[in-house]
Order: sequence, then structure tokens, then C-alpha cells
Amino acid sequence: MNQIRTFLILAWLMVAVLLWMEWGKEKAAAAQPAQTSAATASPTVPTPQAPGAAVPEAPAATAAPTVPGATSAPATSAAAAARRVVVQTDVLRVVLDGGNVVEADLLAYPQTRDADSPPVRMLDTDPLHYYAAQAGWVSGNNAAPSHEGAFVPEGQATSYTLADGEGTLVVPFVWTGADGVTIRRNFVFSRADYAIEVRDEIVNAGSAPWQGFAYRQLIRTAPAVKRGMTNPESYSLVGATWFGSEIGYSRRQLGDFESDGPLNAKDTQVWIAMAQHHFFSAWIPRADDASTISMQVDRSTGAPRYLIRELGPPISVAAGQQAATSARLWIGPKQVDLIKAQGVRGLDRVVDYSRFTLFAMLGEGLFWVLAKLHGLIGNWGWSIIGLVLLVKLALYPLSVAQYKSMAKMRKFQPRIAQLKERYGDDKQKFQMAMMELYKKEKINPIGGCLPVLLQMPVFFALYWVLLESVELRHTPWMLWIQDLTARDPYFILPVLNIAIMWATQKLTPMVGVDPMQQKIMQLMPLIFGVIMIFFPSGLVLYWVTNGGLGLLQQWWMIKRYSEAPAKA
Repeated sequence: MNQIRTFLILAWLMVAVLLWMEWGKEKAAAAQPAQTSAATASPTVPTPQAPGAAVPEAPAATAAPTVPGATSAPATSAAAAARRVVVQTDVLRVVLDGGNVVEADLLAYPQTRDADSPPVRMLDTDPLHYYAAQAGWVSGNNAAPSHEGAFVPEGQATSYTLADGEGTLVVPFVWTGADGVTIRRNFVFSRADYAIEVRDEIVNAGSAPWQGFAYRQLIRTAPAVKRGMTNPESYSLVGATWFGSEIGYSRRQLGDFESDGPLNAKDTQVWIAMAQHHFFSAWIPRADDASTISMQVDRSTGAPRYLIRELGPPISVAAGQQAATSARLWIGPKQVDLIKAQGVRGLDRVVDYSRFTLFAMLGEGLFWVLAKLHGLIGNWGWSIIGLVLLVKLALYPLSVAQYKSMAKMRKFQPRIAQLKERYGDDKQKFQMAMMELYKKEKINPIGGCLPVLLQMPVFFALYWVLLESVELRHTPWMLWIQDLTARDPYFILPVLNIAIMWATQKLTPMVGVDPMQQKIMQLMPLIFGVIMIFFPSGLVLYWVTNGGLGLLQQWWMIKRYSEAPAKA
């Protein structure tokens, strides 16, 4: 196998992988459950058992008590409006009613690069973009507050603002039961923090013991995502992820909620999340709580709503006693340093570089290197170029061997041409004679495969890094590239890529390549250029820099190691 044929196989392999990725996304989109318009129904949680009993094994859709529907009266009634409180910190603006976080804006992240762009809205009451974080209680034997309409503000304030100089802001709600049980819920906001602590304190002033189960859930409709091989957002996970100390990390696309079967996972160190492009929300209970994770689809609201729930362990409070529990609610970006600062095991996996372990691990490593380079350089575009230089240095010994082999192949082109003329259409004898020549002259015809092969995983892993890394969102490189996660607006980088690939072809010996293969090879620069037109400019920048350095390296090595052509 000669070098051109090898490169052709690798090139088509890259195209095949890209097409396979697109096919997978289209298949996932087709699997989305059809929307219905039935009357409103309610997702449910399992029936808690008697005091001291274990957490139920599996949440069941027909079990009681029932969690109130996500879009019933409180969304529009005057009573619900009276319960709502607006909270603004330096990074968040949220609207909550005690049981629901019904709206959430990320103040540091505009929707577009326009100067007057509104901030990204994560949680929303709009039926077409419905997305809420909910928390409540259920009990088999006692009154308990659900997430809907049970908690009321403790005080008269309808808005709170984290003032300059303040580190935290506490927003209180309360529920009072008929049997003397009171649950006070405090939402604790911290400066520069996307994690909201939700503390529940149960005070039993009655004469009988009380037991309840805290549940926390995320529910949303499927966002409208433009599908396409050249649309980076379409490759990012839009769905649920979860983690436990024993079950590990798992993920599920929204369209696979039902087709992948029911979820019934009981574990500790649990968290649940809803992920999308660049952002996510997550409930993070206390690490030592044994929680049960479940999910379901509510088809009764027009557009299907996808729900993932965490049901905590039973909490029993004797008469005259009190107890407390808490969880964190994250509503924010997939910013690696902020996520790791939470100190939650496995939470950084929500930055999902790939469903494939190899690419995920490689993506984490690439981002680590990019972040270190960015810390030194201060520009993500130049950091990508720096990454290329590091990869080239790592592969330099292999590249030297590659270009030495190519130089020898150029030297023996006349002799190979003579062999081809001698054996005519007998390709088998021609290949055997050519391989005998390679063996005699110690030429490795596949010497150039390994450097290219090793760079392919880097290329795809970097693609996912650019998809997931909110740190690069709307960040400029220089001149006309003002967003490394968007396409090149003037297609300058894709055109440069075509030119570099064409020049590289001219320096590559066409040893033993038949005319048909040569024609196909001549089309490869154009094919790759068209594919990369709508790719993120940061990815094309990587490929152009890699190709440009490779071209210079190849030219220098050929000049240094090539000899006069061997005469036939």
C-alpha cells in the first residue's frame, strides 16, 4: 500500500465518521416522541411507606400521592403571582415561588454577540420552551407540601437584590400544615456563584410524629435545535445526565427517555442534571443521602415534557423535634473551573466531550492544555495554535521518519514507473514487485500513516471541546474571527485549508497511483474545504495551522533528505 492510497483511506474515513455522526443525530431527532394535545396529567412519585421504611424501589406513574402538574393554575393565577419573588445577584436573575424556580436568566451570557442582546434564559414558563426546577415533599401518612402552590413567601418582600459588598442573600418561604408541622425553606444565593442552596427545616410542633420524603426534579420541553452536520449545537447532548457513587455517570438524550427503558437507580453521592449546548441545570443533594433517581415523559401538555427526579431518603421528625435537609441547585454554564469548585464527585462529567470514553478523556486533556495555554497567552485562538505546536513537537520523531520515507519514494519514482510499465495491467505482480523494491531499499510505504492516524482522534476530540467549552463561546481570535465557536464569516480559513491541502498534494509522491485514484485525490482538498466551511472557526484554525506547519515541515524534510532520482 503506498502513501497516497493510505492517505485517501484516512481521508474517506474522516468523511465517513462525520456522516455517521450526522446520521446518529438525525436518528435521535426522529426518535423524539410525537407531540400530543391531551388534557393535563401529572407526573407522580412513589408512595412513601411507614416511618422507618426504606425508600421505595421504583417511582411508578400510577402510585400515589401525585405531584401536581407542572403547568397548572399557579403558572397564571393571581395567587401564584402573589407568591412569586424576583431575585437578582451579580450572575443570576431568577423568579421563584417557593416550590418552583420558574425563570432564570444568566446575566453574564448574552444570547448573541450583539451589544443589546438579552441574557440567556435557562428556565422559562413559555409552554413552547418550558423548563423548571422543582422541589417539594411527599408523605404517605401526613400532610406534606408539594412543589406547586404550597410554599408562600415569609415576609412582604417581592424582590431581592444582592447588594454590593454582600456575600450571600437569603430568600425565605414557609409552609404550615394542619397538624402543627412547619417547613421553612430558604434559598441562599452567593456572589459569583451559580449554585443556589435550598435549605428545608422541618419543625414538628404537633403531637404526633411526621415523616416525609423530599423530592427534587428538573422538567423541560425539547428545545428547537437546527439539525445538520455543520451545526455544532446539533452534536451537543440535549438531555439528562446523572451520577452515583456505584452507578457512575450516565446520559440520555431527550428522545431516548422511553425507548431506553425505565430508570430506577438508588445510590449515594447522587446528582441529576439537564444538559444542553454550553449550559446545564442540576440538583445536587447531600452526598450521604441515599437517593432514588427516576425519569418519565409527560405527554399531556401539548409538547412532551421530560422529567428527571431525585427522591431522597425518609426524614422522620418526632413531636416537639425538628430536622433539616438541603440541596444545591445549579443553573449556569458548563464552566469547568466553577464546576470543579463545587467539590461534587463526577459533576465535571456534565461537560460531555463525547459519548465515547476515548474522545471524552482526550477532550478533557485537550481542554486542560488549552486552559493552561490560555492562562499564559490570554487568547483562545492563539492557544489553539499553541496546541498545534505541542502536538507537532510530540509527533516530530514520527514525522521525521515519515518524510524520510517520502523522500526515498520520490527518489525511486522512475524505477516504480518502469515496474508499472513492465507488468501492465497485472496489478498483483506489480504490487509484489513494488513491495520487493520497498523491502530491498528499506522504504516504509506506510511510514506516513501513523502521524496522520494519531492526529485524527485529536481533531475529533477538539471538535467536541469547541462544542462544549462555554469558555470559548463568543470569544474572538483576531481581525475577522470574532467568535471561535462560529463559522468563519468570510470563509478565509476554509479557503486557506484548500490551498494548503493542494500544495501538500504537490509535494507528495504519486507512487503507483492509478489515474482514477489521482483524480479522486485531486478532489480531496475541495471536498474537505466544503465540509469545513460551516465548522467552528476554532476547529478550522487548528486544521489550517496543523496543515500549514505540516506543509513547511514536509518541504524542508524533502529538501534535506531527498536525493537525485534513481535511474531505472
